[in-house]
Amino acid sequence: MKTLALYHLKGGVGKTAAAVNIACLAAKARIPTVLWDLDPQGAASWTMSATATEAGKPKALWSGNAPIGDWVQETGRSNLSLIPADLTTRHLDIWLRKDDPDTLKQLLKPLSEHYALCVLDCPPSLSHLAENIFAAADRVLLPTVPTHLSLRALKQLLDYFGDNKLPRDKLRAFWSLADRRRGLHRALIEAPPKSMPKLLRAVVPYSAIIEKMGEHKAPVEDYASDHPAAEAYRLLWQEVKAELKL
Repeated sequence: MKTLALYHLKGGVGKTAAAVNIACLAAKARIPTVLWDLDPQGAASWTMSATATEAGKPKALWSGNAPIGDWVQETGRSNLSLIPADLTTRHLDIWLRKDDPDTLKQLLKPLSEHYALCVLDCPPSLSHLAENIFAAADRVLLPTVPTHLSLRALKQLLDYFGDNKLPRDKLRAFWSLADRRRGLHRALIEAPPKSMPKLLRAVVPYSAIIEKMGEHKAPVEDYASDHPAAEAYRLLWQEVKAELKL
């Protein structure tokens, strides 16, 4: 099983939208996929119309007192399952052992019996959970808005990887919520900073069509497959598929 994390230190950059669209496109390609919502806001869970059950409360799982299968829910889509989040997920940094960055990696192992891909929708923080995510993921996908604030947060992450001698070759960036009508967005897309990690070709546009995922409770492909946003997510998925050799 390959593990893909959607992560950025800055919030509001389109992580959840990308995670949901990639997971649904993978499932559509008949790749058994599980989407794990690690963000206490639970936006991916809400988009997929799911809530955590009493049998799958986070503390029991992360302490090793419950099998991960108790958490997994079916989504009604072929080849796609979900591990939902709720507000108690905010305590993950307390439950995690500070000296062990491999807890998440170990929890993922049983899922490999049933799934070829796990997509992690991650909260925007540098924390013990983030350390676990970086250790577990085969690729860390960084949706980056073409703005200075988003690039500053990206640099903070790169500095963190350098200071802690983490493998930067896991990192892949792509432009997200991009508006080519804005001069700054256009300039950065055309001439990305040399310090960026490997930049994928997909450019996800800023679009009301993506915002309507909350209205449709579905990926863009379901209700606007001919829109440029859907095309961007399809390209992003193809690049991810090639990166992970799925």
